[in-house]
Amino acid sequence: MTTDIILPIWKMGRTRLTNQLATITPESLSRRIHPDSNSIGWLLRHIAEVELLFAKNVFGRPLQVKLSTVGQGIKDLGHFTNLEELKGLLDESGRELEAAILDQEDGRWTTEITTREFGTITKAEALSRITTHTAWHAGQIAIIKKYDTAG
Repeated sequence: MTTDIILPIWKMGRTRLTNQLATITPESLSRRIHPDSNSIGWLLRHIAEVELLFAKNVFGRPLQVKLSTVGQGIKDLGHFTNLEELKGLLDESGRELEAAILDQEDGRWTTEITTREFGTITKAEALSRITTHTAWHAGQIAIIKKYDTAG
């Protein structure tokens, strides 16, 4: 596998998120599919945090990541309501993950890494994890937007 093949695959997968950003409003950030589920704002923050974690922990980017949506006992308390801040964080996480991908030498995609979260996998497999993680939560956002009766 080569980086010139992997990068466009990741970029296409991330469009499940980025294609929705233009239609998310400040008012929609607090919307949820169910009272006990996570809001759009929380999901956006979570996507960005996990992308930054991957850039740091899997690909070695020198980052400080402030976690608000990752860990035991984390609940959505409705704090993530600043759309511009969330979009800025998503821009940053996208740039950092892209830079991390571009930093990989072509022959290194089969290098194994070990993480606490998912054990020993190759860098290519790790990238598939973050791509599907982002797409999974982007799908949740799409469902909230589709069935939202408040707006």
